[in-house]
Amino acid sequence: MIIEHATNRRELNTAEINTDFVVIGGGLAGVCAAIAAARHGVKTVLVQDRPVLGGNASSEVRLWVLGATSHLGNNNRWSREGGILNEILEENLYRNHQGNGLIFDTILLEKCIVEKNLTLLLNTAAFDIEKSDPDTISAVHAFCPQNSTRYLLRAPLFCDASGDGLVGFMAGAAFRMGAESKEEFGEGFAPDAEYGQLLGHSMYFSTKDVGVPVKFVPPSWALKDITKIPRYRQFNTNMQGCNFWWLEYGGRLDTIHQTEEIKWELWKVVYGVWDYIKNSGNFPEAETMTLEWVGHVPGKRESRRFEGDYIIRQQDVVDQTYFDDVVAHGGWAVDLHPADGVYSEKSGCTQWHSKGVYGIPWRCYYSHNISNLMLAGRIISATHVAFGSTRVMATCAAGGQAVGTAAALCLKHKCLPAAFSSGEKLSELQLCLQRDGQFLPNKIITDPDDLAAQATASASSHCVLTELPANDTWMPLESSCAMLVPLTVGKPPVFSIEVSVEEKKTLRMELLRSLKLGNFTPEELLESIEIPLTQGSSRVTAHFQAPIEKDAYYFVKLCEDPSIKVRLSDLRLSGVLCVTTAFNKAVAKSSVQEPPAGIGIDRFEFWLPKRRPQGLNLAMTFDPAIDAFSPANVIGGPARPVNSPNAWVADPTDKNPELQLTWSTPKSIARIQIEFDPDWDHPMESVLMTHPEETVPFLVKDFDLIDEAGYILVEVRDNHSARFVHTFETSISTSKLKLQIHSTHGTPAAVFQIRVFA
Repeated sequence: MIIEHATNRRELNTAEINTDFVVIGGGLAGVCAAIAAARHGVKTVLVQDRPVLGGNASSEVRLWVLGATSHLGNNNRWSREGGILNEILEENLYRNHQGNGLIFDTILLEKCIVEKNLTLLLNTAAFDIEKSDPDTISAVHAFCPQNSTRYLLRAPLFCDASGDGLVGFMAGAAFRMGAESKEEFGEGFAPDAEYGQLLGHSMYFSTKDVGVPVKFVPPSWALKDITKIPRYRQFNTNMQGCNFWWLEYGGRLDTIHQTEEIKWELWKVVYGVWDYIKNSGNFPEAETMTLEWVGHVPGKRESRRFEGDYIIRQQDVVDQTYFDDVVAHGGWAVDLHPADGVYSEKSGCTQWHSKGVYGIPWRCYYSHNISNLMLAGRIISATHVAFGSTRVMATCAAGGQAVGTAAALCLKHKCLPAAFSSGEKLSELQLCLQRDGQFLPNKIITDPDDLAAQATASASSHCVLTELPANDTWMPLESSCAMLVPLTVGKPPVFSIEVSVEEKKTLRMELLRSLKLGNFTPEELLESIEIPLTQGSSRVTAHFQAPIEKDAYYFVKLCEDPSIKVRLSDLRLSGVLCVTTAFNKAVAKSSVQEPPAGIGIDRFEFWLPKRRPQGLNLAMTFDPAIDAFSPANVIGGPARPVNSPNAWVADPTDKNPELQLTWSTPKSIARIQIEFDPDWDHPMESVLMTHPEETVPFLVKDFDLIDEAGYILVEVRDNHSARFVHTFETSISTSKLKLQIHSTHGTPAAVFQIRVFA
């Protein structure tokens, strides 16, 4: 029993934590920053003002995680973000391919609590800071009402991943809010006052059919006149959750200090929309449906953007500017919304894509005037227009991993974040990120410690692609389609396909490539040929004469003609893909991006794969065969297709494939890293959308690692991850290391990269 007599006042319980690194904000950017730092040995505190992690991805908001893949709505092939975010999405796919937001919460929480160097403070809000000098933060004050405890968090380094930039604001970091003029950065897509300065908040809801009639009496605040929403005719009973992304409001208000006002307006909209669906009589199927969930926290899009040593802009996204200090990549469209949101007569968004992914420089991830403050998430150093692309969660998560890794190196070298913008420290940061699975466009750094570089790679077999064998399915050419295949310098192969027509026709085939290596936009037509077809089924060949002048991916295109049918193949293969001009209506209005003149956006055609279980390859033969899948690919190179597959792929007939590294003398090995194929093309949305499988078919499932004496060093079963890392308790010595693969999840065995460290 506790009895305390009356007193003048009492102090709150206070906990002082002295640590290495404090991350404010538990969205995906903050989560990835904190995990990255903790894994590199940094004592890290993650402060989150909500009861769960994930921010807009959490069960409180329930927005799907997306980034460069853009719902398979652009030409960014094999572009999904890697590293920690990919771990999270893979685990979510494995446990939760139906897309339950509550389960996604548990995955994020688990990823954090298993890290021994990470202290997680949920329901804890930062509210003040201390500074040791005008340019340096020394502490953050935070309060948790759940345990009535005030925290004093001291550290040499801080990361603001709070979304609104709370710590940066209090510390006096330079920031911007709203849209720049077209003139300031020469951005043709910079919006005018009519379109608006800010993107608003959104709130979602979901419903359930319970099989018996259910009534709905709307709350008094619900919107009564649905016609105030110009797009009200788009509502239907099949829409759920973040299908309602355009229920947006607040772009003409202060998106920080008026958030509660914005929330109430969004509640008004949400309950009014459901009242319309339920009670208007226009949706008789809604009689047995009930309102299952409504968000209580609006999903925020835009507020402050802080200034780093570089401000990324529209031209960098569209032109894919090369940055020597690249630490993350983006690829979502430049995606701006009208400030009037759901009440606007304009389209809910205007999206313009670039022709490929772009790099984001390290100089965007720290404040230029607060020396020990790093930035992660939507608040990084970007113009309003570039922010339209960099703001999405998968891109933010990749940046968060860069920040957490940099924090570890700052402590190692006793320096500040700006020191990693160039020179040897930058190279070390990029090398660490690449080792940890981060994709850095156009940046390959030789790893001086990787013993695999000294080895000879061999295999029991490798794929020499002579044929994508036909199945029994015929597909009409209702859209143009193409096989995206890697070709090497010289004369192109002869391509052969099976076709079927009811009368004599002519099939047009084309050979195309991208002008920029690493892109997958077929801009350059190398050759076009006309092939006469006879009635019935036949095999035809395409003899292109245009020389292949550079090793790259090429499009073998079959031009649209619905009267022509072609055979499909069941064989899926790493680094080979069928794409079509049948565009994704969720993110585009046609198969061609047609921007207005003068806004600095490119016109080009979309070439997209279809999601599994669709998206089969065209049945096709290649003479001579395509020999691009050798075991040597696993040494060096990026761990995903870029200019070539960059993978060893076993021969499809090899029932027991093996990959071996051999050294001339025994090596002392302490750690092994293997990068399998997680299908980098699949968006792997976290919630709402279901997926056809729990594990992508390109992954290796069961395997052993064996030394030169035939001893099994590691035995792995039911693997469902792209990255396998094993650290030996005691270093082993061997001159051979064999990867023996017993099974995959569906396709021929594939490995992108093996790294070996002493």
